[in-house]
Amino acid sequence: MAKTASILDKYPAYETNIGMEVHAQLTTKSKIFCSCANKISKDPNCNICNICSGYPGSLPVLNKQVVNYAILTGMATNCTIARQCTFDRKHYFYPDLPKNYQITQQDEPICTEGFVPIRLAPSTGSGSSIKNIRLIRIHMEEDAGKNIHAAESNESFIDLNRAGTPLLEMVSYPDISSAHEAKAYLKTLRSMVQYLGVCTGNMEDGAFRADTNISVRKKGAKELGTKVELKNINSFKYIADAIEYEIERQINVLEDGGSVVQQTRLWDPKNKQSVSMRTKEETADYRFFEDPDLPLVEINEEWITRINKLLPELPQEKFDRFVKEKGLTPYEAEILVEDIELANYYEQATQHSDSKQVINWILRDLIGYLKEKKISLIECKVTPKKLAAIVDLLEQDKINNHAAKEVFAIVAQTGKEPADVVKEKGLEQIGSAQELEKIVKEIIKANPDNAAKYKTGNERLMGFFVGQAMKKTQGKGNPKIIQELLKKHLTD
Repeated sequence: MAKTASILDKYPAYETNIGMEVHAQLTTKSKIFCSCANKISKDPNCNICNICSGYPGSLPVLNKQVVNYAILTGMATNCTIARQCTFDRKHYFYPDLPKNYQITQQDEPICTEGFVPIRLAPSTGSGSSIKNIRLIRIHMEEDAGKNIHAAESNESFIDLNRAGTPLLEMVSYPDISSAHEAKAYLKTLRSMVQYLGVCTGNMEDGAFRADTNISVRKKGAKELGTKVELKNINSFKYIADAIEYEIERQINVLEDGGSVVQQTRLWDPKNKQSVSMRTKEETADYRFFEDPDLPLVEINEEWITRINKLLPELPQEKFDRFVKEKGLTPYEAEILVEDIELANYYEQATQHSDSKQVINWILRDLIGYLKEKKISLIECKVTPKKLAAIVDLLEQDKINNHAAKEVFAIVAQTGKEPADVVKEKGLEQIGSAQELEKIVKEIIKANPDNAAKYKTGNERLMGFFVGQAMKKTQGKGNPKIIQELLKKHLTD
């Protein structure tokens, strides 16, 4: 697969440096500093208490599972786990943050100096290459609430259900050099937290979101360009589009003799342009200081060893195993690995069938059906075992490909067993050579002109004869046997 074209191809004198700040909402049962339920609710302000709603005098208590998840994520991303870490207060005013400060980690984060390997298609040839995107840090913090703006009444409302939701913020070095790499990095990181079970990865709900810091400079320049932040974009496509737009915008500013202003910008997907939100704050503007209400977190070797035993097979490891042991192509393996539910579905299906056709049915028929019906894999009635049964019926020549597709459609609608559907609908393939030979002879006899043309070299007419035989058998004939018999009797 060729390398994706970049906006930088238009401006060969420039290069871009991109760093990502990814926020992952953790799937703990309760919030980070209180016992309120950590879940999405349609009812506003129902999962709140005096701690997460910022009442004076309330004291936070750290959720230990948040620390466990942070250590697990740090190990998966090759970080150094701090033996001690602290929490800090980050001061700023937002109406959805009642305390007027956010509890986060500034000076002593829990994880530092890791890397995330991303898989990239090379510019030429086949296969893929690996690039490590370095991580500066991973730290724990709390989320803010949510502002809701009423368009008709010009009013704003505040829902604090999300306030206090535990977050991991993963901050990369500016190692990413294109929108293509940024997309690959985010997909890899999203898969990773899903495999770890620490985050749902749902971008529409804001459970996985990214701030993107972009700067451009002339090739060979020692200093990085002025960075611009793109805030909270909730889809891979929009992030890639926004990066491409912002790179070109900054280059045009520089080409016109101007200077790029450090600021935060929002992405307008409708008009496909970034819009200035505010000038970017500096670290000093937040007036960080260590939170006096939270004690030092000490992490010993026993704790780290215990968490290390919980590490599952990670996306890159699964990709390598699928290619080496399962015989999948890199393209097939990558599609599966990006979606942990799809990867698990494939593995379960191959426990019931060792046919190489399983992957084809998943990538073609199963995914196509899910997209058409707009349903999730969990909602699909074609279970891994039932898909394997359909494939095996086809491999054993009990049904042909046309019948297999019909069986799949019926199973998807009803959830019935494939063998029962074949029996009920009379879809068993006619595999008797004696029965098919009689039909083939009749068809040749009924079409002497076409038979004569075939014998004189018009081999394309084979399709006509096969089609006639399938029609005669009502789609139940074995195409392989039919073709063999046609070749035999048309050359007599």
